[in-house]
Amino acid sequence: MLREKLDESLKQAIKAKDSCAVATVRLILAALKDRDIAARTKGDGGVISDDEILSLLQTMIKQRRESKDLYIKGNRAELAEREMKEIEIIQSFMPVQMSDRDVSVAVSDVIEEFGASGLKEMGNVMGALRERYAGRMDFGKASAEAKIKLS
Repeated sequence: MLREKLDESLKQAIKAKDSCAVATVRLILAALKDRDIAARTKGDGGVISDDEILSLLQTMIKQRRESKDLYIKGNRAELAEREMKEIEIIQSFMPVQMSDRDVSVAVSDVIEEFGASGLKEMGNVMGALRERYAGRMDFGKASAEAKIKLS
């Protein structure tokens, strides 16, 4: 379903002559094709799931946020603005993100479920969160929240 949405968005962006959207969606599709090829070589059928696509999109957003911050530090406002536009485009393919309160509750629930009591179990907690909330949770915030609760 997400693949079809990406293909349709590319067609619409081309028709609208939106060069930023065209370039961004093409980047997403190229990264998706790379992941499909990697899955094929592992024998996973050659097509990644929507959850893996959402994970890919989250990674792309994170990369653009880091680039934006570097551009701002380097006084390159026009490049930072371009990164912000790309973030908006990528986020349009993502489900609604969980609020900070919902993230905190989810982290608490997983910690309680696993009976986690220290930072040694951080990997188990984050793994469960990634599996359950792929694409809907900012795992940077979740990681910080889990670290506080497990300390």
